[in-house]
Amino acid sequence: MKTLDELREYYDTDLKLDLADFERQRQKIVTHSMIVFGALAGAGVLVALFLMLRGLPPVILLFILIGCAIIGGVYYYIAGLDYRSGFKRIILPKLIAFVEPGLEYRPEQGISKELFRAAGLFLHSIDRYKCEDMIQGKVGKTEIAFSEVHAEYKTTSGSGKNRRTEWHTIFKGLFFIADFNKDFHGRTVVLPDTAEKLFGLFGQTLQSWNSSYGQLVRLEDVEFEKEFVVYGTDQIEARYILSPALMERILLFGRKAGKKIYLSFLGSKVFVAIPVQENMFEPKVFSSILDFNVIAEYYAQLQLGVGIVDELNLNTRIWTKE
Repeated sequence: MKTLDELREYYDTDLKLDLADFERQRQKIVTHSMIVFGALAGAGVLVALFLMLRGLPPVILLFILIGCAIIGGVYYYIAGLDYRSGFKRIILPKLIAFVEPGLEYRPEQGISKELFRAAGLFLHSIDRYKCEDMIQGKVGKTEIAFSEVHAEYKTTSGSGKNRRTEWHTIFKGLFFIADFNKDFHGRTVVLPDTAEKLFGLFGQTLQSWNSSYGQLVRLEDVEFEKEFVVYGTDQIEARYILSPALMERILLFGRKAGKKIYLSFLGSKVFVAIPVQENMFEPKVFSSILDFNVIAEYYAQLQLGVGIVDELNLNTRIWTKE
């Protein structure tokens, strides 16, 4: 993976020329959106004042302004569609191809719901699933794929006119799959250890009661056990996979990323889920695209996915497939 300094040089000599056209388009969107917002707000105030003079309550002004804001928001969203799609179609593929030549960017695709569920990291039933911004290909010797994923379930309460539906996030963030070059007979799941952190020794008992993921696997690495809890369908295989070196790498990766990380080993794959709240790889309309710091943000998002290969040392083939 290219360094940030190499990216800056590429930005100055090549990418900036392509970005100039998008910057002009972005500025037009901002200008037109501000004009539309201003015109709608002014018209809304005049209409509201007229209606108030006719005896309607002052609260009508609030409702009209909210309506104007909604209309303005719809206009802003529609006006930015071409800009966003063009940026993803032209700029991001060039950026990704430079940073890691073995990868391809497919903005409309993502990790399928079937693969997400097969990983066995999140067991709740899924009522709504969205995936986008697929990046896949080969990093060194390792085949990888990752994308944004948002999986949700819904709850309903009340009945008739009082019926209410609420959506709850199961997982939102980066979901990563890579070839581990080893055929596993069972499944090993590594989850953030929240129970032991909250409840201490009693948390260990709670962990053992959770049979949904399989058997609780006890490991000898004290630091790793403080941060993660491991379940597996095969105790021997789980300990074989989670060698001292790999446990250390997982610990370091989690601390470096500054986020909770979830892993599972199944088939011949390793699955990694990293919660991320913001939408990744989305161009910001109200920030200049000619600011290198904006491009550096995309680099950091790409590094979060691609960096897993190096952080987990996946290119070192210590096993061969059966």
